[in-house]
Amino acid sequence: MALFPAFGGASNTKVESSRKDLEWLSNQSFHTDDALTLHQRVVEKASTEAQGLSETRDQKHQKEEHGCDSDEYIRSKRKKKKEKKKKRKKQKKRTGGSSESSSSESDTVYPSDLLKKAESAERQESQVQPGDSFAWLDDLQGSTEKLFCIDRRADPANWEYKSLYRGDIARYKRKGSSSLGLDSKTQAVSWNDSGPEKKRVDRKPERYFSSSFRQVLRSDGQPALPALTEPLTNTPFIPLPAYPEDQNPAAQQPSSWVNPLGVYDSSTTLWLQGKGQAEVKGQQQRGEEPAGVGGGPLMARVEEFNRKLRENPTETHTWLEFIRFQDELAAHSGTFSGAQDSDAERRRGSVRALLEKKVAIAERAVEANPSCVEVKLERLRLCKELWEPATLLKEWKKLVFLHPNSAPLWRHYLLFTQSHFSTFSVSKVNAVYGKCLSTLSSVLDGSMVSHPPLPGTEEDMLAIFLQQCHFLRQAGHSEKAVCLFQALLDFTFYKPDSVKELPTRQQVEFFEPFWDSGEPRVGEHGARGWKAWMHQQERGGWVVPPEAEDDEDEDEEDSEIKDKSWPKWKIWLDVESSREAKHWLPWRPDKAKGQSEEDCEDPDRQVLFDDIGSSMIRIRSPALQLRFILSFLQFLGLPGPVGTTRSPSHSLILDDLSLLAEGPDPERPLTSYDSLKTGVCSVGHMTFLLDPRRQPGLCKSGEEFVRNVLEQIMPLVSVQDRAALSLCWLQYEKLKVLRCVCSRNKKRLKAQGKRSKRLAKRLLKEPENRGSLALWREYAHLEWLLGNLEEARKVFDTALGLGISRGLADPDLCDLCLLYAQLEVEDAWRVGAQNSGTPPTSSSAVHVLTKLAEGTGYAPFSGQINPVTILKARKTYEQTLMASLPGQEDAVSHGGSKKLRRVAALVGCFGLFQYLTMGIDAADAVYSQARDRLAERSAMEGSSDSETPSECEAVTVQHLALLKHHVSTNVCPLSRLRLALTSSLTRLPSSAPLWQLYIQVESRYHSAGRSRRFFHSVAKDNRSVIPHLFAITAEQRRKRLLDSVQRSGLPGEVLPTLPENGLSNRIRSLFEVATATETGAHCPLLWRMYLNFMVSDGNAERGRGIFYKALQDVPWVKGLYMDAVQLFPEHIQEFLDLLTEKELRLRAPMEEVDILLED
Repeated sequence: MALFPAFGGASNTKVESSRKDLEWLSNQSFHTDDALTLHQRVVEKASTEAQGLSETRDQKHQKEEHGCDSDEYIRSKRKKKKEKKKKRKKQKKRTGGSSESSSSESDTVYPSDLLKKAESAERQESQVQPGDSFAWLDDLQGSTEKLFCIDRRADPANWEYKSLYRGDIARYKRKGSSSLGLDSKTQAVSWNDSGPEKKRVDRKPERYFSSSFRQVLRSDGQPALPALTEPLTNTPFIPLPAYPEDQNPAAQQPSSWVNPLGVYDSSTTLWLQGKGQAEVKGQQQRGEEPAGVGGGPLMARVEEFNRKLRENPTETHTWLEFIRFQDELAAHSGTFSGAQDSDAERRRGSVRALLEKKVAIAERAVEANPSCVEVKLERLRLCKELWEPATLLKEWKKLVFLHPNSAPLWRHYLLFTQSHFSTFSVSKVNAVYGKCLSTLSSVLDGSMVSHPPLPGTEEDMLAIFLQQCHFLRQAGHSEKAVCLFQALLDFTFYKPDSVKELPTRQQVEFFEPFWDSGEPRVGEHGARGWKAWMHQQERGGWVVPPEAEDDEDEDEEDSEIKDKSWPKWKIWLDVESSREAKHWLPWRPDKAKGQSEEDCEDPDRQVLFDDIGSSMIRIRSPALQLRFILSFLQFLGLPGPVGTTRSPSHSLILDDLSLLAEGPDPERPLTSYDSLKTGVCSVGHMTFLLDPRRQPGLCKSGEEFVRNVLEQIMPLVSVQDRAALSLCWLQYEKLKVLRCVCSRNKKRLKAQGKRSKRLAKRLLKEPENRGSLALWREYAHLEWLLGNLEEARKVFDTALGLGISRGLADPDLCDLCLLYAQLEVEDAWRVGAQNSGTPPTSSSAVHVLTKLAEGTGYAPFSGQINPVTILKARKTYEQTLMASLPGQEDAVSHGGSKKLRRVAALVGCFGLFQYLTMGIDAADAVYSQARDRLAERSAMEGSSDSETPSECEAVTVQHLALLKHHVSTNVCPLSRLRLALTSSLTRLPSSAPLWQLYIQVESRYHSAGRSRRFFHSVAKDNRSVIPHLFAITAEQRRKRLLDSVQRSGLPGEVLPTLPENGLSNRIRSLFEVATATETGAHCPLLWRMYLNFMVSDGNAERGRGIFYKALQDVPWVKGLYMDAVQLFPEHIQEFLDLLTEKELRLRAPMEEVDILLED
């Protein structure tokens, strides 16, 4: 067969005669006669149909012309239709069936139908063997000459689709662009076939908030800067760059047959030549396309993570980074966004899909690192939203069983049991705490041979014990928390020598008889301790002599209900708060009065040994013993060091608004940072959030308990620890005086001042404290706060006369001189000496700092200072500071801490000296140099030393307080202070004093955009909850200010000068973001602030929803229930039932309140 069958005859003769090498172009099985016969029959059929149509038209014409009878015409027409119908039936029988399209009235003739009706079928059947079915070549047993058969069954798909199925056509790949039979030099074939045209989809124009536009906004844009070929001249306009063709005429397109005039650009010329653009440019465009939408860098990071994890699957930190990277990848790519889904459905789907992806990665990490606890913790944290509570609890127990010696794992497990509302109860959580501490004690003792103790286990055990005490305090069980402290003090400091070498469990068994014996414990009057009791028991015991009854201690029989006209919920709040403040000590039967355990009206005030016995631990390190005592004193309300509040679980115990109170006192701009506010309520003050009745200090029995604890513990510790406890005691007295000063109550201030001065003098009279400059410093400051300035100066001068010879090497002396100089500067500013331009040689503060640098002898200020002395003092400060700042190794831990303290005090003295003598620039240089050196030492030592960050924070607070004072009293741009604050807060984002300063500075501006951006930038990269709290506080203060301005208009109208601008929605959004973080979700203070804000903003119903949402994360906080009673008093019974169900401490049941009302 030729390529063109119409000319088959000619091609056959030529092929056979001339071109034998082109036989592959002909088909030998095709016959020309068949093709001609088929063509003739098609022509005859067409002519026959044409004649039939003409006859029909003639008959119609004759009917109309002659008017023949209508009945005869109808009969003839019906007869013709019947003949046509019979003809079709015969055709159906012959073909063996009919297609669906045969019923149509179309007269189209197909070649296949004609071949089947042809008369020459007999000749073809003689050549080709007919068959009813196909057969494979291998199955044929006879001759293989006739290998074709006729398929009489038509394929309906060919009629329906008018084409062949694509699967029946063989696919192939063309290799090379050549073609056989063509001259490669003069002939070619273009194989660039255009693909099928895609159906055009009409898309709606996308808005700026669509996913594609968000991806473009998130991508890193490449700056397009103009290329300046020539320097700009002094012209009145900026010249535009010339067109590339104008700049380089030689680069223009040369004239050719497609571009004779040279007016076409390169792309048009290539198009006229039939060519395309360069492939490199297209590849560059395609390569830049993903980067434009942000896919390039992210995909590169994904590939980098996969490569690292494939090469080193044991790197756990890489697994964790990869899991956290999924948040960035999902937020950046917008993979889960769809145009047809609603926002809520899309958000739920994206969050769940992201969680499942993270869990899959975490499971792979666990398979690669089966012994890594951190990876398993991450997996359980992710599965919290996916698994059932029972399954999750089972997995936690299994993990703790496999790793009983991991204290961080125990802390996470305790947080889970403490915050899981469905299974939470106080007794269950307290039992888990006991099991944790007893297991870790067995590991530390060596009783558990299978698991060795890990480094830092003893310190972690103390932190878990303190966390348990604060948990009981927040749940209302203050008696159990105090008993835990009492028992551990006896167990640590009064332990008999005969049991010291025994394991912890056996020591606890010996300790139980002492606890149940009824002997006085630590803090109670007449306490002798476990050791003395055991020795006396071995000798036969002692008889307690009867004591005289105190007639003045039982004055509490007054009515607990102050006003019966109050609502019932208010009476309950008042009774519950008063009992919380008075009855936080455990009840003990007084044997002198003949009392027994049955005489206790409230059985919950009694604490059994089963509640505390499993939590007894051994504290061997003297440093940890001191930390434990200071933590107990801080639990009772005494001020403590900064390091005791810096713990991983600090956000769990934040429940006091004093942390977010107004900034430093404007009358004391330099010294108001000494009063440290931890944000933790002391025992006895756990009431509703905005309780205005909180009084300084504790109740009468509480103050006596604190005094007994200090007096009984001090003889048992070393001299240095005794000095630290005395300093803490005196600072507590000073704090109470300061609170009385702020309350403006002169009568209370006078009484408290007498008690505090009496205690200070008694402590200083002791032989070991007479040379303690720290106690002299607190006593002098106490006198200054009481208004006795001359008496305070005498105390300062006396202390300087005792210890001035120690020089700059003594940190206590530096602290004393710094406080003295700061108080003198504040007093001089208060009386107006700064405005009158007092020279440095006439300043008493400069005199004190100069004498400190001299270190020879001290004399009170006489009115004039030698300038040469000032120069010598500056040189001495510089040399001493340079010698102190290079981080040298400390020989002993206590000496190291003193050296670190000296750096802050020394830097403060030198900075204030430079400010008073040279100006603020010189002071800035001193503080900046010290801060940089401390940062270097902190980076060198790592996170093991917690003193360096606190020391750096102290130096920064001193610097910024001095700078703020200078800005307030002199002409200085405020931007200088703002820049210093932002740079400091970037390094120290958890510093509450710095945030208070920042809010004070930014509150002067109505535009809050800058501060909001800064808060956001700091909070998003920090795990601490402190930036979130202060960001919310700043917005709440701004809203309070705007509300006061809008409500203080003229009579009859409102002053709308400062609109709200959606502050309520912004504050609500900040609360949602903060509570979504890992630390913010378990912060009681944050949830209580959120609840109070929602109700104060008028959304009581949503506020009630916030309360139940908070219960899912902080169900142990009793203050949250009391806030709910105050804000939703109509649901008080529901809240009390819930409080009782979770076993929180209820001191005044509603039935008892009803009885009190009847009486």
